Amino acid sequence: MNVFNFFAGSPNSDAGASKLGALSRTEKVLYWTIVLMPVWWLLGIQTLFYPFVLIALLVTSFKFDKLIQTPFPMAIWAWFAMSMVMLWTALLGINEMGFKILTLAAAIVTFSKSYFLIFACLAIPFWSEVRITVITRAVAWLSTGYLGTLAIEMILLPVTINMEPILPPLARLIPADKGSLTIQLATMSSFFGVPLPRSILYVPDPPILGISAVICFIICLGEPNRRLRRWSLAGSLAALIISFSRSSWLALPLALLISLSFNSSLTRQLSLWIASMVSLLSSVLGLTLADLVEKPMEVFDSARSESSGERSLVVRKTLEAWLEAPWLGWGVIRGQAHLYEDVYIGLASFSTYSAVLYLHGVVGFSVFVVSLILTLWFFFTPAVKGNLLCRRAFGCLIALYLGLNATPLSWMAVYFWYFFVWLGVIIKEVHQQSPISSWDELSKHGSAE
Repeated sequence: MNVFNFFAGSPNSDAGASKLGALSRTEKVLYWTIVLMPVWWLLGIQTLFYPFVLIALLVTSFKFDKLIQTPFPMAIWAWFAMSMVMLWTALLGINEMGFKILTLAAAIVTFSKSYFLIFACLAIPFWSEVRITVITRAVAWLSTGYLGTLAIEMILLPVTINMEPILPPLARLIPADKGSLTIQLATMSSFFGVPLPRSILYVPDPPILGISAVICFIICLGEPNRRLRRWSLAGSLAALIISFSRSSWLALPLALLISLSFNSSLTRQLSLWIASMVSLLSSVLGLTLADLVEKPMEVFDSARSESSGERSLVVRKTLEAWLEAPWLGWGVIRGQAHLYEDVYIGLASFSTYSAVLYLHGVVGFSVFVVSLILTLWFFFTPAVKGNLLCRRAFGCLIALYLGLNATPLSWMAVYFWYFFVWLGVIIKEVHQQSPISSWDELSKHGSAE
């Protein structure tokens, strides 16, 4: 595999690649749920709609004989175990606080749109016909749509610059926190002291948009239609830039570099160049290796120093609270961190890793880490053997794991659930076939050496 093949999508012609053929029932539901994401966003129902659709697909496609004939890999079972640990610790926490129906309902909703949703997305391809081309095409149209939405938001920016978030009518009927259901158009935000336009598109938080854009970019590399691929990559990059998510800006090149590094000759060349550049900078600037790491981090934090300071404070307070219940955690969020004056923010609001420790303790954190490792490891061997989709999935997971340090996965997974369906399709193909036959099959969709 060379660098050109990695970015070239599928070798199929544009004319042939434009046709998906007949879609199965599950493919139709998934396709239109992804393509019509702007509609669900405008209606304010996406945080409940996506779990409902995906869990319904999982339930309706379940057959015991399928589970026996095509058992899940350990990576998928690990996410099921994590969802059970989450439910268990949440119930323990609710019991300690005193039973309240609203608290229980909130816990069930969180359960359905976080780790159990990840499990459902990974499992659906094992019980239903779902092709990688269908998911890729839907994500390509979604990413292309980013350009249209951003263009509209930039035109309306002079009018909406000081506008309060809009709460859609249907969102008013949902008995939950309205913050994640509002429509927030583009605003001005300070970056290195310079006010610039910033948007969050269809999600409630900029880091979520940043991670979603990275995921969409990597998925859309496999779109066989050349023109659509170019527009979708442009849309993904535009969303990434407008998010101002610093961790995601670092995550995309890192993901691409790691994906490309499975080429052994390229790895050797990059390692030599990186070592040479580090040595040169250390010599010329008179800096140690620690200085070379610390200096960029200072610049990284100074881009939005206020935000970085607030995040650090909340993470520190979250870890301090975790130490009071180290083994099983608190189950549900019970405390807040004082930022300034009358402004407070709930503990576990930033960083998945500190949030898992706080909510589920050492037990939950151990299961969570095992889930991350098993999922990543599943793609490693096929990636080494030349499976391009597994290489992209591996790099994308690394980017996601980096982004988890910004926002809890249990909160943001519902906004890029299609990524886990995409992973599930690849896992199924690799799991069911021998490495060589799996590679041959997936090469039709951009996996050729």
